Amino acid sequence: MKNYLDFEKEIKALENEVDGLKSPFGSEGISEVDTKKIKNTQNEINQKLEEIYSNLNSWQRTQVARHEDRPKANFYIKKIFSKFTLLSGDRYFGDDKSVIAGFGLIDNKSVLIIGQEKGEDLKSRIERNFGMMRPEGYRKCIRLMKLADRFQIPVISFIDTPGAYPGIGAEQRGQASAIANSIECCMSLTVPNISIIIGEGGSGGAIALASSNKVIMLENSIYSVISPEGCASILWRDPSKSLQAAEAMKLTAKDLLKLKIIDEVIPEPLGGAHRDPDMIAEDIKFSIIKNLKNFENYNKDEIYDHRKSKFLQIGRDQGFSKSSNLNDKGLSYKESVPRKLKIHLEKNKYLYLGLGLALIGSLIAILS
Repeated sequence: MKNYLDFEKEIKALENEVDGLKSPFGSEGISEVDTKKIKNTQNEINQKLEEIYSNLNSWQRTQVARHEDRPKANFYIKKIFSKFTLLSGDRYFGDDKSVIAGFGLIDNKSVLIIGQEKGEDLKSRIERNFGMMRPEGYRKCIRLMKLADRFQIPVISFIDTPGAYPGIGAEQRGQASAIANSIECCMSLTVPNISIIIGEGGSGGAIALASSNKVIMLENSIYSVISPEGCASILWRDPSKSLQAAEAMKLTAKDLLKLKIIDEVIPEPLGGAHRDPDMIAEDIKFSIIKNLKNFENYNKDEIYDHRKSKFLQIGRDQGFSKSSNLNDKGLSYKESVPRKLKIHLEKNKYLYLGLGLALIGSLIAILS
């Protein structure tokens, strides 16, 4: 049974009509199927989908990112990778079912795959804790990322979580420390790591695994420090203002690409990824292979510096680059030419003002 969002009511009515037209059993028994009417109605559905999905606001995209039928990490792992070997446990406390992790092959190359999994039905969602990881989940990922780094195996992460689990047990077992250590581990890797946000990329639960060389988003996914409802509750004490919050937070793929927080957006099939899961899986696979090939000629230090520079660049014009000083092995900040010019003018504004006034005085004296 298909699930529809609030703004898809017209599409639901039309698709129900198509299902009725496809049935050979009419009110008067067996009847001929009207293929022409089916085709016309299907064209109308496609037009409606194009019209609706080309004008989605931030809150509607949030709803699409959370869609019940949207493909989850487990689906992509099965479709994209071969010979996947599941690994469990953090070697401290236990295993966290909300994250799937193990080694597999893509394009005949070994990779570590980490996927935050929400579950497909009520039973599996409860078992997976709705994709909200506990400390043992992050520690499992840290253990496997260090193992991958030791054997120079790239890391691929599928991000889909409303956030880290906020329960008292998770806090008692060091949730904040586990998230911080996971971010540190991601940033310190000397192998390429690629993160794909396939649904919700919420709060520290997402950034813990998305501190990567390449952060890629599906067109209708979201990525933010807090949910729109949470933001509205804090700022206006009114969760119903989620639309205003979503618009202000710039959490869509298009906004984040413009702000250079992410590196790539993968377009989704018309009507969202849930309408053609196989197609979006192929597109994700192509993107992963393409990005892994880009890092083939990078050595360990270059991979590390690439990631470091990427995050230092956020909010700046050009970010940091490798220092030209042979004695300095760190990164130096590189200013853009327009910014250098602006700083120079600000520092010497009185000098240029004086020169301007002198020039104007000279022109007046000559003309008089």
